[in-house]
Amino acid sequence: MARVIAVLAGLLVWFAALAPDNISRLTPEAFLRIPIEGLLFVALVLLLPGRQSRIVAVLAGAVLGVLCVVELLDLGFSEALGRPFNPVTDWSYFGSAVGLLRDSVGRQGAIVALVAAALLCIAALVLMPLSVLHLTRLVNRHRARSLRGVAVLGVVWVVCALVGAELIPGAPIASTSASSLAYREVNQVRIGIQDRQKFAAAAAVDSFRGTSGNDLLTGLRGKDVMVAFVESYGRVAIQGSAFSPQIDSALDAGTEELHAAGFSSRSGWLTSPTFGGISWLAHSTLQSGLWIDNQQRYNQLVGGDRFTLSDAFKRAGWRTVADVPSNEKDWPEGSSFYHYDQIYDSRNVGYAGPKFSYAAMPDQYTLSAFQRMELAKPNHVPVMAEIDLVSSHTPWAPLPRLIDWNKVGDGSVFDNMPAQGRSAAAVWRDPSQVRAAYGQSIEYSLNTLISFVQHYHDKDLVLVVLGDHQPATIVSGQGASRDVPITIIAHDPATMDRISSWGWQDGMRPAPNAPVWPMDAFRDRFLRAFGP
Repeated sequence: MARVIAVLAGLLVWFAALAPDNISRLTPEAFLRIPIEGLLFVALVLLLPGRQSRIVAVLAGAVLGVLCVVELLDLGFSEALGRPFNPVTDWSYFGSAVGLLRDSVGRQGAIVALVAAALLCIAALVLMPLSVLHLTRLVNRHRARSLRGVAVLGVVWVVCALVGAELIPGAPIASTSASSLAYREVNQVRIGIQDRQKFAAAAAVDSFRGTSGNDLLTGLRGKDVMVAFVESYGRVAIQGSAFSPQIDSALDAGTEELHAAGFSSRSGWLTSPTFGGISWLAHSTLQSGLWIDNQQRYNQLVGGDRFTLSDAFKRAGWRTVADVPSNEKDWPEGSSFYHYDQIYDSRNVGYAGPKFSYAAMPDQYTLSAFQRMELAKPNHVPVMAEIDLVSSHTPWAPLPRLIDWNKVGDGSVFDNMPAQGRSAAAVWRDPSQVRAAYGQSIEYSLNTLISFVQHYHDKDLVLVVLGDHQPATIVSGQGASRDVPITIIAHDPATMDRISSWGWQDGMRPAPNAPVWPMDAFRDRFLRAFGP
């Protein structure tokens, strides 16, 4: 039993010292390395008297336990958001993650997952100091053998470091993983503190803030403008995936159908500040013309008075509207920062149908209700709306079907659809099924938008359609870009003439070599293109 305990303690410490920050690198080869921190620790224990070495062991174990928790968070964040955990800005995302987990696997499954995660973290924080202390006692008990072992492994570590030996790319045998992780976490705090001042200085510079309403958006006067964010609509949907041909066909067919109805379209790419989720960072980046890539920047932004796209439309005489169909509670920033005249959510659009996992209602109902409550009003003031289309939000199952627009009604027509589709729990057992479901969800959302434009045939409608971010790594793959498609659709040729200098490509499907802008560049280019 003593040997079993020693082995388990060693394996736990070895894992904490060498664990990668990416699930794709979580292989046996990743642990066939020599951690310099372990060698230095054993050397220190051999130099210190017994009591002092035990004190150092407990402290080192506590630090290693914290690092182990961070490593587990890194694995999760890298898989979901394509980046490691940031200790300065990422704590606030756990509430959203819990909600998404509940929508994906149900309340009971979410509770089990959360309890398991909590127990895992507690175990790391408690067992790590005990494990290091146990190993310290073994080192003190076998000092001669420990010294020889450290000496031999130290020589091997130096040789491997000099020649750059690796069993897998990016994972040197001569490892400094734990100390590098600790340095990175401390450095993140320093960067976060400095970034507050840097961002405040950038936000203070705004060439459009003082522009009068008469000089804003003159090229869109009399038009209803919809900015439609298609959830998780990324480059992977169009380029290089098994489901891309279906989506490409939907976009090409939609382009032809819109053209036959008198509408034209042009498309390009934007680089999103986020990946896999946290959509509000992309929304605020597009609106503000500032790069909002973390929660700290978002909080600074909405706590200030930055001039946004919705502000520009409002100042120029448009009625401004936000439609966030999955919100179940008030959204203060919609009024205090974006200054929308009207905010729609799941509670005030008259929906009487079922939920589709995360999506409180199908995209078709969202657009139908918006048409009924805003665009169908006789002699209405031109409307600018930001609309979130969330049928393509994780977990991408079950999905609704497109129906006759005249039958949408209060949404009860969708009652039987969730049971007719595959559940999220069933889909997420197989990564290939997850990717297929994602492709189907994007196809549904795009077809719904195209059908909406065709059915209502509003010649005064200008539609900006874009993705907020790429889907999670399970769909996008390792090392995917943050590019998302963007398309402008309009009936009036004069509207499209305004963006002719952008170099965007005709149609709804941007080619791989279409222009790529950072998303924060869109606000200023849009206001210049449609200004006087």
